[in-house]
Amino acid sequence: MTHSNPRPLDGITVVSLEHAIAAPFCTRQLADLGARVVKIERPGSGDFARGYDQRVDGLASHFVWTNRSKESLTLDLKQDEAGGILEALLGKADVLVQNLAPGAAARMGLSFEALQERFPRLIVCDISGYGEGGPYEKKKAYDLLIQSEGGFLSVTGGPGENEMAKAGCSIADIAAGMYAYTGVLSALLLREKTGVGSRIDVSMLESLVEWMGYPLYYAYNGAPPPARAGASHATIYPYGPFPTGGGGTIMLGLQNEREWALFCEKVLLDPALASDERFSANFKRSENREALRQIIVDGFATLSLDQVIARLEEAQIANARVNDMQGVWDHEQLKARDCWREVDSPSGKVPSLLPPGRNTAFTPRMDGVPALGQHTSGILGELGFSADEQARLVAAGVV
Repeated sequence: MTHSNPRPLDGITVVSLEHAIAAPFCTRQLADLGARVVKIERPGSGDFARGYDQRVDGLASHFVWTNRSKESLTLDLKQDEAGGILEALLGKADVLVQNLAPGAAARMGLSFEALQERFPRLIVCDISGYGEGGPYEKKKAYDLLIQSEGGFLSVTGGPGENEMAKAGCSIADIAAGMYAYTGVLSALLLREKTGVGSRIDVSMLESLVEWMGYPLYYAYNGAPPPARAGASHATIYPYGPFPTGGGGTIMLGLQNEREWALFCEKVLLDPALASDERFSANFKRSENREALRQIIVDGFATLSLDQVIARLEEAQIANARVNDMQGVWDHEQLKARDCWREVDSPSGKVPSLLPPGRNTAFTPRMDGVPALGQHTSGILGELGFSADEQARLVAAGVV
């Protein structure tokens, strides 16, 4: 695929020993910026995320989301000949990203220390659940488990003892993937100054705990943590979902006393409510949220969702519709900003969202989702393997 303007990572080659979400999410961002990403997969099965479901015309939703614009090379790393192929690849690479089981990469001779001797400019990004060192170093980690260890579940869900809830997406994986992505970018910049590569050690736990900064500091020095409040804000009120007439739901958010006064005057049409002693400051509204909620629910009961939105917009009160997934696919703002593209896949064209953060100087790379081993022959050819040699490797199960 040709493009008129250079992309930031054109000419950068990334080799990735990746599966599931955190590392693939990182490397897809790198591919978006123009990097060549060679994804090494197990022959026959590949990245196990390929088998999570079949929701995208027979392909797995997680895999389609995190693997566009990559090249798939099948390689059985347990076979001796595979080591030579990987070595040749790393000799041409700028970055190695891996999220294998704890210690697996080091056992294969792929620790940063071992690799730096042979490839001094190589950047190595290791993604794991808990990071190197410490009592949890070798502990298995999946997204939900990190949500639990990182305290996310303790502040998410309903108020009841058994009403904790996980995030509806892989938030710990996404956090780790984004810190890996920015870590690789900063390491590339650092290499321009030093001439040598460096290692990035990304922990899913630390990534998510960074995102937990607000509830952590709210509970500083033994103070009570934010209460679980469902879809409402734990400490700001009214901030959350409210029913409207006709079965609709509006999400609204008030941030300060000026907005509270406008909400009472222009939305509830009850200016006197703003000075009600029970609700005259945010902490009082939060303490008396049940009484205030009933007033708001009663006020919205005779209004349709569109009528409530119209009043909120007139009062310049932040609000949102509670969209389901189809509502997001159909979102008029995403359509108006031309956010969707089509990319190839083994099942044909599929829609794909443009990367957030548009740059006027270049267009992001939006190439296809690879079939398992789709690029194996081409990559081996680049490394000097003849057709006969490739056939032998296939027969031996190396690729």
